[in-house]
Amino acid sequence: MSEPQTYADRVYRSAAAMVAGALLLGLGAWLAGDAILRGEGRTPLTAAAALLLAAPVVVAFTFRPAVFASDARLRVRNPFRTITVPWARVDTIRAQYSTELLADGRKFQLWAIPVSLRARSRVNRHNARLSSGEPPRSGPFSFGLGGARSLADAPEEGGPRTAPGDAAVAELRELAESHAADKAAQGPVVVRWCYEILAPAAVGGLALLALLLAG
Repeated sequence: MSEPQTYADRVYRSAAAMVAGALLLGLGAWLAGDAILRGEGRTPLTAAAALLLAAPVVVAFTFRPAVFASDARLRVRNPFRTITVPWARVDTIRAQYSTELLADGRKFQLWAIPVSLRARSRVNRHNARLSSGEPPRSGPFSFGLGGARSLADAPEEGGPRTAPGDAAVAELRELAESHAADKAAQGPVVVRWCYEILAPAAVGGLALLALLLAG
C-alpha cells in the first residue's frame, strides 16, 4: 500500500506588511548610513546603535510574521515567538478583531493574518445585496495575504464573497478538522522565542542607552 501523499505547507502572510518593511528598512539604512559616513563625534556610533535596534524590530513586525500549515501541524511565526501546534492540539481558530489560535487552553495571536473590518463590512454589504435580489457591484481589489486579490473568494464573478482574513481562517479550520485524528498530527505545543531578533535588538538598545547616558 502506498503512503499517503503529503503536500507543501500553505503559507499565509501579509504582502502589505512586507512592502512597508522594505520601505522602512530602506529609509533607516539611508538615514543611518548618512549619519555614519558624515557625522561627527558620537553621531556615527549613535546612528549605528539606533540602526541595530530598529532594523530587527522592523523585520520582526513586517517580514517575519507568517503562518505555515502542513498536513501535520500549524506553525505560527509571530514577531518574537514561533508557536508550533499539531492539529490535534488545536481547539479553534477564530477571527474577530484579530485572528486568534486557541490550543491547549492557551491563546495565540496570528500576526500574519490581519482582520480588516473594512473588507468584512464591504463583503457583508455585497452579500446582503445578493440576498435581497439587488445586482452586485464590482468590488475593488485589496493587497492582502499573498499579494493583490479581490475582496472575495467567489465561486463565480458576482457570487457570495468572503473577506480574505475570514477565508484564511476557514481554510485553517478545515485543515484542523480533517487532520486532527492523524497520527502525524499528535504531539505537544512548542513555543520558541526568536533570539535572532531579540539579541541584536537588545544589543543595539543597550548601546544606544549607554551612548545617550554618556552625554
